[in-house]
Amino acid sequence: MGHEAGQSLLDSLAPYVQDAPGGMCLKDGSRVAVIGGGPAGSFFAYFLLKMAKSIDLAVEVDIFEPRSFRRCGPGGCNHCGGIVSESLVQILATEGINLPPDVVRRGIEAYVVHTDVGSVRLESPAREQRIAALYRGNGPREGGESQWTSFDGFLQGLACRQGARVLPKLVSGIEWRGGIPWVQDPDGGESPYDLVVVATGVNSNFLGLLGGKDVSSKPVTTRTFICEFRSNREEIARSLGDAMHVFLLDIPRLEFGAFIPKGEFVTMCMLGDDLDQELVDQFLAAPEVRRCFPVGSVPCVCSCSPLINLKASGRPFADRLLLIGDSGVTRLYKDGIGAAFRTAKAAAAAAVFEGISAEAFERHYGPSCDAIARDNGIGKLMFEVSAVFKHSRIARRAMLRMTRREQERRGARPHMSSMLWNMFTGSAPYREIFKGSLHPGFAAGLVWNLVLGVFPRGAGSANGKEIQ
Repeated sequence: MGHEAGQSLLDSLAPYVQDAPGGMCLKDGSRVAVIGGGPAGSFFAYFLLKMAKSIDLAVEVDIFEPRSFRRCGPGGCNHCGGIVSESLVQILATEGINLPPDVVRRGIEAYVVHTDVGSVRLESPAREQRIAALYRGNGPREGGESQWTSFDGFLQGLACRQGARVLPKLVSGIEWRGGIPWVQDPDGGESPYDLVVVATGVNSNFLGLLGGKDVSSKPVTTRTFICEFRSNREEIARSLGDAMHVFLLDIPRLEFGAFIPKGEFVTMCMLGDDLDQELVDQFLAAPEVRRCFPVGSVPCVCSCSPLINLKASGRPFADRLLLIGDSGVTRLYKDGIGAAFRTAKAAAAAAVFEGISAEAFERHYGPSCDAIARDNGIGKLMFEVSAVFKHSRIARRAMLRMTRREQERRGARPHMSSMLWNMFTGSAPYREIFKGSLHPGFAAGLVWNLVLGVFPRGAGSANGKEIQ
């Protein structure tokens, strides 16, 4: 759009943006730019348009996303790790959003926890198959003609059916003129919008291109390592089954590693401090990992080291500007897609019903961000405590023994099982997990199994492997 046409549009909008509390609100004909077409951006566009229609408000939403999620590999990459927690599956269903079969690569029925002193299988506390293993993009390099649909592409489709328009363009920056954001592209094009929503995540440099707008500094991040291995369905089913495999190993700098079965591929995820090739090789060489590794797998057909958000931005909004998903605040280590859903919906409700000023976002979007940030503080404490288990052989024995006995005894209170399940899946807030760890039954069971851990002989096994 040319400058004169853009200015004419701006002038025509001026009478409509001065009469809300704080001076700014969306009106008929308002234009919203969403920078980034991942889960946060698509969820926001979907809910904004749906809520606007509920009050007969006609707005335009443009989603700027240069990637095509119909392509396998880097051109359509949105980082291959992808688990939708059971709680989010349920929440989406209540919104009328049901994941189609061609999005879910594998239903995850259980988690298998591996340590150097044994392994144990964790079934869903409700004994239901509700966790979905999927690809955010359309799969890894060498995926070929995939029969699957990407999760992010599916969400984009939902937004488009509500009326959003996807523009396959890169955004090079935002310029503010008279308090109005102008979205710019590398070819020199620019266009004014009433509201700009940044959903680029933390693997983009876009947060530094906000035109000096008064928002907090870039979130604190760390790197993960994701690698895709290709085998065949039969071998992956034999070695991994219907479970996600989590490895809690006493390897310096390693927080945890995991294998996620996805059809003919296996996604390996690692999280730790200063991840490098030496740490990756050490993890893959561990006997516990090698026992689970599919025989005949093609070594790493696709890999990346994406950043993840560790600490939220303190003020992820300003007048006519919102940061959502990983760009603003997300859950620590777990359930990033669920956090994207929650922040996007809260931001959309604030924009439609309360206004698009910093004051409106502070009151009606900020509390959702603050709640996640506070919960992350509890989560950080819990991960620090869990490090004691990872580095103590006696504590690892106690954890596995307590979990195994809970899994074997029908009707037993699953104190340790529930805590581990929710920590791995992100299905519950950290505050609820912490509250469960304070239950007298949890403390009594843990102390008893710690005592037994000092005298391991005759203690039994977990999944057929002796707890040493």
